[in-house]
Amino acid sequence: MHFQPIERPAGAFQQPVTADQIRAVCRRVFGPDAGVSSAVEMGLGMYNTTYRVTVEGRSRPMIVRFAPEPDRQFVSERELMRNEYATVPHLAKIAPLMPRVISADWSHELVGRDYLVQTLLDGVPAAEGLRTHPRRARTGFFRQIGEIARTVHEVRGARFGPVAGPAYTTWSQAVIGSLQDIAADLDGLGLDSAGLRKAAALAAEHHAVLDEITEPRLLSGDLWTVNIMIAEDAPEPIISGVFDLDRTLWGDPAADWPIRLAASKQDERVAFWEAYGERDLSPAAVWRSLIYEIRHLGAVRLERHRLGDPGGVGDSYDAVETVLAELA
Repeated sequence: MHFQPIERPAGAFQQPVTADQIRAVCRRVFGPDAGVSSAVEMGLGMYNTTYRVTVEGRSRPMIVRFAPEPDRQFVSERELMRNEYATVPHLAKIAPLMPRVISADWSHELVGRDYLVQTLLDGVPAAEGLRTHPRRARTGFFRQIGEIARTVHEVRGARFGPVAGPAYTTWSQAVIGSLQDIAADLDGLGLDSAGLRKAAALAAEHHAVLDEITEPRLLSGDLWTVNIMIAEDAPEPIISGVFDLDRTLWGDPAADWPIRLAASKQDERVAFWEAYGERDLSPAAVWRSLIYEIRHLGAVRLERHRLGDPGGVGDSYDAVETVLAELA
């Protein structure tokens, strides 16, 4: 078996598994005689540990993804892989773009971590493939993201919050709960959570504005270039797959990650809105968007800390204070 892990510092967040553990997973999924010819760790993603695995007798490689150990997961990022798995039935409208789940195992008997075995998507990562296209050709790519985001947001749910739970009866409860969870994670790391707690207090004080959102819609949570594949050698960037939608939740579509990123720059990404539709810029919607921005910035602060980026952590403090000043 050719086994190729990525060399990382001992204290890195993403931890490898062993060749024997990958063999054991494949035997569990494909039978006791399944042989593994190669397992190559992929550099995509900054949370799960992902391998491209070739099993003898199967025509295509597959993807095996291992979640972090439970005690390494933040409260606000609890069991993201299980959340992704629970979301699959709700993403039927974009099923042709999604990897198919071959097997899921939450037992921790083989590895001590959740893992998913999935089909390998065709194409090349968009973050890499877009560099081969001129900027003027990328408008169609962002238009496609807008179409996908609109399709996902059309899916209706019964409760607010992460797809796998916890569930909330109102949107304000879900938003406040998320802000408090992120603040608790920051406290546990010795980082300042005051801005997140102030935002949670403002959300509670003005909960009626948040509760104008009465119909839970599905949010992708993390749909953008890093989680998209595009067709290889195509004359224009054509989206061939989307993956790692593990931060899905039921809520206000305006709180979704692609909405934030599409609005962040006035460049070729404005084509997103051509397919998605116009933004709500009413005073109430703008106020809600500021609360959402602090939630995003809190999550970014956690990620920057996890990646060992103190400068990024520091920048997030100033960014939160700027948004809080607009809320005042």
